[in-house]
Amino acid sequence: MLKIFNTLTNKKEVFKTFIKKKVCIYVCGVTVYSFCHLGHGRTFVVFDMLIRYLKHIGYKVRYIRNITDVDDKIIKKSFKNNEKIFCLTNRIIKNMQNDFFNLNILPPNVEPRVTENIDIIIKFIKKLLFLKCAYISKNGDIMFSISNFNSYGKLSNQILLNLKKNNKKINFSNKIKKKDFVLWKIKEENNLNNNIYWKSPWGFGRPGWHIECSALSYKYCGKFFDIHGGGLDLLFPHHENERSQSACFLKNNNYVNYWMHSGLLIFDNVKMSKSLKNSYSLRQALLNYDSDTIRYFFLSTHYRKPIIYKKTSLQKARFAVERLYYSLLNTKVNNSITKSSKYFEKKFIKAMNNDLNTPKAISILFAISKKINLEKNKDNIDILATKLIFLGKILGLFFLSYDNFFKKYNTKNFKDKISIYKIKILIKIRNFSRQNKNWSKSDFIRKKINSFGIILEDNVNSTFWKFT
Repeated sequence: MLKIFNTLTNKKEVFKTFIKKKVCIYVCGVTVYSFCHLGHGRTFVVFDMLIRYLKHIGYKVRYIRNITDVDDKIIKKSFKNNEKIFCLTNRIIKNMQNDFFNLNILPPNVEPRVTENIDIIIKFIKKLLFLKCAYISKNGDIMFSISNFNSYGKLSNQILLNLKKNNKKINFSNKIKKKDFVLWKIKEENNLNNNIYWKSPWGFGRPGWHIECSALSYKYCGKFFDIHGGGLDLLFPHHENERSQSACFLKNNNYVNYWMHSGLLIFDNVKMSKSLKNSYSLRQALLNYDSDTIRYFFLSTHYRKPIIYKKTSLQKARFAVERLYYSLLNTKVNNSITKSSKYFEKKFIKAMNNDLNTPKAISILFAISKKINLEKNKDNIDILATKLIFLGKILGLFFLSYDNFFKKYNTKNFKDKISIYKIKILIKIRNFSRQNKNWSKSDFIRKKINSFGIILEDNVNSTFWKFT
């Protein structure tokens, strides 16, 4: 039985949906003013893994992931580039979708843009004004009044009086309370806001950040939905404010069953962020590493915990994934079922049902890999290899062929083609095969090593290698 940690209640809960065997998931997407970085990749691989697993256990999934294509950062970037806003956002969106495709992330069912949904946002704000949950400020901006939502701060587990201070320079004279936030930004003279705006009952302007997700989740998921997700950095203020708006609009504090948040990617003791200028783009990572390696790096840490990124992190992840691929040498897919393969599958499911414990699930993959290397019977080897691939695909792994996986790192230079580490792993697997009299696999690995310009010399206790 699947259990998921609910940020709102701060505990693991048995997963139940509003409609039996159907799941609606809304995940806050990217603000498209610059290329996606590894932190974005971590968030969306986590929710891709969730979606794949839900499908595996029999759920029909509807996945909504919005795109923020109007924002202060986007406007400033377009001015800096001397580029039209829609040219900038269309270019970044195309790159984002290409990066996610190359990372083997399933596309959402719907990917709405803010600029294409201004009408529903205006309707949402009109109702909040009608319900007296919002007001028109002195300068014409529409503000949400947090005083009218008595559980403000509950999602992010903060007491209202002690909420984080905002370091941005804001004119508080337009607000009734300092912590009130904007729903609609009115057009100002001699301001960058004039670059893009829409007509509304309150004058020309554009939506605030938080209101977009309330309006879009309502439009595409309805009055109730199952999972609202995003990175932990969105918990406050974005998700706290979003929940406040939606709960007031719907007159229901529990319109979402589960709030899920993925941990941050930490680089040099701070979160990886475009605004902090410490990000490593997905684009660059995918030039240097394959999708399995990057996904493994993200999923080898539990989704709720932070990941410490170092320069060697992806290299270590690649070595680990190579061990799995090496065990698949000279194997064929076999759909037969055995007790051993069912045994591993049950352990895998148990791990995933425990709040998507991917580190434990990955350890099951390595246990299968080890058994493949020790197994003598060719039929059992193929069955285990099939199970390894089958379970790995639930995590979005093993969609690359063996040749394509290694082709990523092949060059004319031997030292670039195969590392000392790879040689030792291949020899270790070959020795397992020899000990268990799996001569066909042993011969296959020898030929593979020979193809790299290496010859092997066996003695009673060990194997030596050298260049030809």
